[in-house]
Amino acid sequence: MDFTVSLWFLPVIGSALGLGFYDLCKKHAVRENSVMPVLFFATLCGSALFTVMTFLFGDWRSCVYCENSVWILILLKSLLVSASWTCVYYAMRELPISLASPIRASAPLWTFFGSILLYSEIPTLWQGIGMLLIFSGYYFFSVFGKLEGFSLRNSLGMHLIVLGTLLGAASALYDKYLLGVLHLPRETVQFWFSVDLVWILGLAYGIRTWCFGNKHPFQWRWSIPVTGILLIAADYLYFYALSLPDTSISIVSLVRRCNCLVTFFVGVIWFKEKNIKRKAFALALILVGVILLALAK
Repeated sequence: MDFTVSLWFLPVIGSALGLGFYDLCKKHAVRENSVMPVLFFATLCGSALFTVMTFLFGDWRSCVYCENSVWILILLKSLLVSASWTCVYYAMRELPISLASPIRASAPLWTFFGSILLYSEIPTLWQGIGMLLIFSGYYFFSVFGKLEGFSLRNSLGMHLIVLGTLLGAASALYDKYLLGVLHLPRETVQFWFSVDLVWILGLAYGIRTWCFGNKHPFQWRWSIPVTGILLIAADYLYFYALSLPDTSISIVSLVRRCNCLVTFFVGVIWFKEKNIKRKAFALALILVGVILLALAK
């Protein structure tokens, strides 16, 4: 086994750290708050920053120019992610973060199966052992969730987090298609993805308010813009990793979703959550699996 760190590993670890703090800010933003305005304004802040940075420091001409056929492909990704985020944000308001984030992190399991069927990505022996350890950690998290009274059968929050997770896995497979198969410029994909998200979520927010009113009062919090900014940074590193040659979407998605390590250690202190020792065991399995994935080729 060749124990050298792959080129994609450092940007994906950076993306995972960004996602970890993104989840914490997201939980703070939606806790006892109206979900749709939080989701919309967080996305707006992140997309606005990315647009400004692109025009100031990037090759904005190549980012903005996009053929109609390419824009439609990116729009499909934006619709998929919008649906996933809506489910996840509502679930995060109801569930403990030390439970919701690891369940959300199980998306690579479905990405893994999809990558075998669609892209013939077969892991090596040591990669397979690392993935098995990570999947085991996710399984234990689902078991520990029942101890806190959140059953997959009866909890709406659990239903939403699972649906959002499946949609997120489909989005990851689609990312591989856009960047790894079609070889679309990652800056163009992220730019139009960010722009499309704003008007899609803004339209959804407007329709929801018009149809149902505001059942939950909306409160502006500092964590709302920070949520959007952290996600933009995490996505930038993620798209960069996917643009590298011979990148495996199943492994990249798996390592990226280890953001639950951050949410666990910080969230336990911040939100005073339960069953810490049991969850720490599951996290240890995930951490060992990540190390194997980082070193194994």
